[in-house]
Amino acid sequence: MKINALIVEDEANSREILRNYLAKYCPTVNLVGEAATIKEGLALINSTELDLVFLDVEMPFGNAFDLLDQLPDRNFETVFVTAYNQYAVDALNAHAAYYLMKPISIDELIKAVDYVMEIREKEKAIEDRVLTPKFNKVDGKITLPQQDGFQVLNVGDILYCRADDNYTELYLEKQKILVSKTLKYFEEALSGYTFARVHKSYLVNVNEIVRYKKGKGGSVVISNGKEIMVSASKKKDLLSFFE
Repeated sequence: MKINALIVEDEANSREILRNYLAKYCPTVNLVGEAATIKEGLALINSTELDLVFLDVEMPFGNAFDLLDQLPDRNFETVFVTAYNQYAVDALNAHAAYYLMKPISIDELIKAVDYVMEIREKEKAIEDRVLTPKFNKVDGKITLPQQDGFQVLNVGDILYCRADDNYTELYLEKQKILVSKTLKYFEEALSGYTFARVHKSYLVNVNEIVRYKKGKGGSVVISNGKEIMVSASKKKDLLSFFE
C-alpha cells in the first residue's frame, strides 16, 4: 500500500530536503505535489486524493491553522513540520498525526510516515465492512460512589463517559449519571472491558459504536446518535479493536 502525500512549505530548500528524504527513506509515500503558499495548498488539497499533508506552520499570508480552518471535513492526516516548538499544543488540538521539528530527523520522519501508514491501513481494512469489535460482549458490573452509599451498574449499559473537570458523566441509553471521579479513574476501572479512550474528554464502549467517520482525527457515532471526535493520537488504539 502507498499513501499519497503533499508538501505545503514556503521555503524551497525545505521542500527539497523533505522531498529527498521521502524519496530515499519512505518508499511507501507517493509525493503527488508541492505548494509554497496556503492558496496553492488549498487548491491542491481540493483537487487531489490525499492521505497525508506535510504542513509548515509559518507561511506568508497566514499559517497552517488558517489553512486547516478552511477544511472542516478534511479526509487526510497532517504532519506539522516547523522550527517553532511553541505550536505543539495547537497542532495537537488540530488533530495532527505527528509534529516534526526542523532540521528534520530522518528517524522521526520515518516514525511519522509509519504511524500514518498504520492508521490508513487499518481504516482501509474496516472501510468496506460492518464494524465488529474483536470482543462483542461486555460482562461485569461497576460500583459508582454516591453520598449515601453506592450504585451498582452493568458495564454493558454504559454507552460512553465524558470528563467534566474532576467529575465524569456516564451516559446510558436513557440516563446520565454524574460521578465525582475523574475520567482517568473510569479508564482504569474499565480497562478489562471493551472501552476505548478516543479523546482526552471521552471514553466509549466500543460495542456501542455504529459508525466510524474519517476526517481530521476521525469520529465515531454511538448507538444513541452521539458523534464523538477521535484524537489523532488515539485513533490507532481505537482501530485496533476492529482488526
